Amino acid sequence: MPKIIPVAIFDCVVFGATGDLTLRKLLPALYYRFRDGQMPPESRVIGAARSRLSDDDFRGRAIKALEKHVAPGDQEPEIMHRFLAQLHYVPIDATEPDADWSRFRDLLDPDRVRVFYLATSPDLYGPVCHALATASLVTEHSRVVLEKPIGHDLASAHVIIDEVGKVFTEAQPFRIDHYL
Repeated sequence: MPKIIPVAIFDCVVFGATGDLTLRKLLPALYYRFRDGQMPPESRVIGAARSRLSDDDFRGRAIKALEKHVAPGDQEPEIMHRFLAQLHYVPIDATEPDADWSRFRDLLDPDRVRVFYLATSPDLYGPVCHALATASLVTEHSRVVLEKPIGHDLASAHVIIDEVGKVFTEAQPFRIDHYL
């Protein structure tokens, strides 16, 4: 069995938390990291999307996704219960100029690594990053994950990279482009 390297306690905000990428791929992957001891139990995953859901509503969607996308032999009820307790949800339209970011300020720990995972359409990467900066949520310990095709061609990819680069230093983004 490979050696599991623990990571620092973190807060991970997933924009697009009600979408297919999050439910089908990201939450099951995080569950496995939690189950295998790589994700500290104090870490939190904070879902963010426009849908008006409560924490319990989001957890309900998450458990259905885990039951569907995690192998039955890997579904350990006690571990799933503890993992779900780490999930939170904040309804927000990050592109709305008058969006209320106060709940994020209340939830995010200033001493933790902040991971902003953008499981959204690539055309929202720049606007969401600018909104995070305007709301003063980006710290030197923040990271941003961009997944999906980053643009539809080289020129649009450069626009996205430039927009994200106005908020995050070159060392902060992690780009996952399935078409590279």
